[in-house]
Amino acid sequence: MRLESVGKRYGPRQPWVVREVSLDVPSGHLIRLEGPNGSGKSTLLRVASGVLLPSAGRVTGRPHTGYVPERFPGGLPFSARDYLLQMARVHGLRGASATRGADEWLERLGAAPYAAQPLRVLSKGMCQKVAIAQALVSRPGLLVLDEAWTGLDQAARGALDTAIAERLADGGSVMFVDHEQERLAGRISERWRLGDGGRVSVVPGGGTGAQPARDVVVIELTGLEPESVAQLGDLPGVLSCDGAAIRVSAGGSDEVLRRVLSWDGVHVVAVRTETAARR
Repeated sequence: MRLESVGKRYGPRQPWVVREVSLDVPSGHLIRLEGPNGSGKSTLLRVASGVLLPSAGRVTGRPHTGYVPERFPGGLPFSARDYLLQMARVHGLRGASATRGADEWLERLGAAPYAAQPLRVLSKGMCQKVAIAQALVSRPGLLVLDEAWTGLDQAARGALDTAIAERLADGGSVMFVDHEQERLAGRISERWRLGDGGRVSVVPGGGTGAQPARDVVVIELTGLEPESVAQLGDLPGVLSCDGAAIRVSAGGSDEVLRRVLSWDGVHVVAVRTETAARR
């Protein structure tokens, strides 16, 4: 996907919120948007996702997109499951595929016990899980997250991190905003920093232009057979594998995830990053 001279303002006489953004969103990239409150981060996410049309320039090559807004409208007249089935149909899923997708993400995010309850009676955190589920139900090529971790319990945060790792390993791209500075720090491809006048500057990776030398991605999983453990040991970057967890250098983690996600019966439980400062 490419943003070509993209600008956005909310009226012909209003100031530019985002201005002259010409950037690529390559496949498999994780992009974090940063900047002070009011700098245009949410606006740029909405334009990138297709929720808003740009006032200037254009977005080309946008893949199928899942978007989690900063504020989810929890008062909708649906149960959690009915809402996900409706959104699955919007994303092009029908019949059993829609049902499987809705049920899978309700379960993975810990919302399955509340599937039949109306959205209007659910807590903010539970509504947030539904918001995330509707974005993931179609396994989008572009995932756009605006403060998506807010209000989630620890297990749901881990499930979202794992889902992001899966999207990246599958060649998808992810753009996100989050108030936690360490969120996904070991996996970020680029940081887009919005400043005065809505312009964007780009910093590669974690902010220094390269991954820290000792960053290690830990992939926790179940269902790994002994012969598969041996195969993983031959992949570049794999430091250790005991059947329940794989430790791999940050640069080799995407290939390892692609491999394990292609095996039947293997389920990724969590993906986390360790750094030299934490060990």
